[in-house]
Amino acid sequence: MNKTKHLIPALLLFAGTVLAQDTIPLSGNDIAHRVRQGNLSVQTANQVTQSARADYRQSAQVFLPSLNASITAITTTNPLMAFGSKLNQEILTASDFNPALLNNPNKTQNVATKVELLQPIVNVDGWYARAAAKSKMEAYQFQGERTVEHLVFEAEKAYLQLELAYKAVKVLETADATTSANLSLINRYFEQGMVQKADVLNVTIRQQEVRNQLATARSNVRNASAYLAFLMGEDQNTVYKPADVLNPAPASALSIPETRKDLAALDKTTQAYTKMYQSGKMAFLPRFNAFANYELFDQSLPGMRANGYTVGAQLSWSVFDGYKSIGKLEKARAELEKSKAESAQYKAQSQLELDKTMRELTDAQNQVKLSQLAYEQSAEVFRIRQNRFAQGLEKPSDLLLAETQRAQKEMELAQATTQLEITKRYLQFLTK
Repeated sequence: MNKTKHLIPALLLFAGTVLAQDTIPLSGNDIAHRVRQGNLSVQTANQVTQSARADYRQSAQVFLPSLNASITAITTTNPLMAFGSKLNQEILTASDFNPALLNNPNKTQNVATKVELLQPIVNVDGWYARAAAKSKMEAYQFQGERTVEHLVFEAEKAYLQLELAYKAVKVLETADATTSANLSLINRYFEQGMVQKADVLNVTIRQQEVRNQLATARSNVRNASAYLAFLMGEDQNTVYKPADVLNPAPASALSIPETRKDLAALDKTTQAYTKMYQSGKMAFLPRFNAFANYELFDQSLPGMRANGYTVGAQLSWSVFDGYKSIGKLEKARAELEKSKAESAQYKAQSQLELDKTMRELTDAQNQVKLSQLAYEQSAEVFRIRQNRFAQGLEKPSDLLLAETQRAQKEMELAQATTQLEITKRYLQFLTK
């Protein structure tokens, strides 16, 4: 028993020393900026958006030309290749038409330098596919912005919980001081024979309970700091201390705006599936493209003995490809309908969550009022009983009960106040 008495104060002193050494002030106004800069989920969302933007840029091939260049060197005794190479190099002579040489030519070398241009003109399915890629990119942009908003809300919530953790430490430190003072007074009364040994033991047990709770509260400060540091992408061994109180959450609308980032992302996703479905239908239409190439021929590099060009256009379409295009169209239609259903379900769930949160806000406001009244009454009861006990008019058990109740009601008030602010910020997040 004596060892425990000495061990608990030592642990509390050590915990307090650690907190004092590593504590860093943190302003609530800096949270949003630090989350945007350091949170890993934000960085991941940014890279996903960059990936979607790259896909959209790739789709520019549907109207931009492609230019290719190549150099091909060959050595051949193939009759057709040998005759064609000499013809391209413009070095044919009358002797080359000798049937013996045509059928069994000598080794012939050819270096062909080719520059080829392909110019898309009309590819309707590609146009719709590009529009789908753009909608997909915009959907990821909205989704990334909503991710940031959610993480900022989580960080503000963690900041409020950190404030609550410090309030709990303060309440328990006050309770520890009060209990210690009461224990000293009861010890004097015991020495005078005014109280029983059991009364002294009850207050001693209460003091140990308070100190255990205080140690837990200080651990909660570190836990809340670690989570806040995680959200901001910073060192999780740092212990933060709120430098100011977060600005009160502004009044929120009573309905969900259509411009909310996650809902806008859903609409853009549905648009993307719509465009992909239309692209699948347009795949049955013909495609019209132009092409051109310029070639240089010689027996060796740099290969500029002879040259020629080709310019043309092609109208083509796939008449039947073994149900490949039909299957892709059916899949695109199914994904479109799935997207519509998921969007409707998500919007219904969002409205359900909003209605629930508004009811929780009313409950939280009522809880704060009741907790405030209960704390004031319990504080007054404790004051009265403490004065009467000092005059020898109250039993130690009654004083102990009043002190415990006052500390409990003070913690309940702090928790109710924090929960009200969190609910307000969540409501703001839902209607933002």
